[in-house]
Amino acid sequence: MNFFPTGTVYGTLLNFRGELEALGDQVNRPPYKAAPKAPVLYVKPANTWSAHEAEIPVPPRVSEVEVGATIAMVMKAPREVAGYVLMNDLSIPHASLFRPPVKFKCLDGFLGVGGTLLPLDPASDPSTFVLEVRINGELKQTVKFDQLLRSPEQLLADVDEFMTLGAGDVLMLGCDVLNEGGRPLAKVGDRVELSAPGMGTLANTLVAEAA
Repeated sequence: MNFFPTGTVYGTLLNFRGELEALGDQVNRPPYKAAPKAPVLYVKPANTWSAHEAEIPVPPRVSEVEVGATIAMVMKAPREVAGYVLMNDLSIPHASLFRPPVKFKCLDGFLGVGGTLLPLDPASDPSTFVLEVRINGELKQTVKFDQLLRSPEQLLADVDEFMTLGAGDVLMLGCDVLNEGGRPLAKVGDRVELSAPGMGTLANTLVAEAA
């Protein structure tokens, strides 16, 4: 299926064990003083969306961008999932813990969107999803979704406690970190490819933003 969002796209922070562990005691410092008890969401508006094989512009002041490889749930109706799709949630490296600043996350083109929707199969287990990240053909990260703090079902149920996702809305499951912390970094000229069984490949090339 040739997929592209028709609703609102939401990202999820701190939904991988490694991501939260990498923060260590920082989550206990002011102003929050504890790890979040509910899902922490943010919006990737339509100006950020880039289709498979689209070139993504990088501002001249930015030397590298973080690759946020993830899989997202696409909603068929409230509380009903249509399927899963690849997404590359790019951002400018920043130190914010819980509330990513818009200026680092919502630049034009900074969300690669996979074109292949994997329809929901009630018999399948999303915890078996494995996503691979390659930059210029070199494997940089393997994301295993059995490391989620909230399973897709639990994440959706917890989000539903405070907001309802409608048909066409998209909810990313979260972005894991590398074993040494941080996320893969890419620069202008790099080709970033995400792949997962049943969801095909999402590829985008970073280019210098036009003057």
